[in-house]
Amino acid sequence: MTIHDTTQPAIDLRALRRDYVVRSGPLGRRARRVVRAVDDVTLQVQSGEAVGFVGANGAGKSTTIKMMTGILQPTSGDVRVLGRRPVAERRRLAREIGVVFGQRSQLWWDLPLRDSFRILGAMHRLSEAERVRRLGRLVEGLDLEGFLDRPVRQLSLGQRMRGEVAASLLHSPRLVILDEPTIGLDMISKEGLRRFLREDRDERGTTLFLTTHDMGDVERLCERIVVVNSGTVAFDGPLAGFRESLGAPRELVVDLAAPREALALPPEAEVLAVEADGIRHRVAFRGSEMTVPALLSAIGAQAEIADLSLAEPAIEDLVREIYARGR
Repeated sequence: MTIHDTTQPAIDLRALRRDYVVRSGPLGRRARRVVRAVDDVTLQVQSGEAVGFVGANGAGKSTTIKMMTGILQPTSGDVRVLGRRPVAERRRLAREIGVVFGQRSQLWWDLPLRDSFRILGAMHRLSEAERVRRLGRLVEGLDLEGFLDRPVRQLSLGQRMRGEVAASLLHSPRLVILDEPTIGLDMISKEGLRRFLREDRDERGTTLFLTTHDMGDVERLCERIVVVNSGTVAFDGPLAGFRESLGAPRELVVDLAAPREALALPPEAEVLAVEADGIRHRVAFRGSEMTVPALLSAIGAQAEIADLSLAEPAIEDLVREIYARGR
């Protein structure tokens, strides 16, 4: 039995860099230009963590993943995944990671989905009992039963993406790398996939590395967010403190039991705007040192609160804020 070292990072990137050579112009006089897709990325992901790796198109996400999976050789720097060098140990690493790569399929186009799982089980050297047991869990959790015997080419994008996720999880990998896993899924299927990924990770302690443009995926699946911009890490920290660390404004809406013209709000709340309409008061505030309970306490000392709601800034807006600061 192989004993895995869980004390070392599942992903360990140090000063990682990847350059591409781009040639342009007429033949015989083509100009050579070096484009840096990933620039000095240093990042560690511990075993069992769930990390959202986000950024705009062209930010370096896919190139980073390709270096992590051994598809690309770094120009410089060091990359270790599960303690292995991805290029030199690509075959061994493939047995321990599961990858969904955007629009690149690992399923057999003309075969029924069920047959793809049989082939993948043989490739990963699963016993028939192991494959049947694991596939049963995936079929139930990802709701695949209705199209298992349908050729992959006849599946909708959402059905195929669920099949792709099942294929990446069939061999119970220690690390799962998902690139846009909910693309093409309706809201019900999307929530079902997220729920299954959470449950499966809780059961097996899997490390999750997720790239997506759907920030709902990040909020529901990850505890940590890494934002990349122009090939560099622009932010790395807990998802819970992401909004607070940027000092992003929040809006508190309070309905009072009786009308009141104005409220006295503490200066540490850094109030940006107040809209008072008798019973309803809207307070836009930024204060990183003022918690919502403390602000409510200050309001409650002046008037009886009948109802309230808190609107947090969307993660998409915060990523744009990071990009704007970078520029």
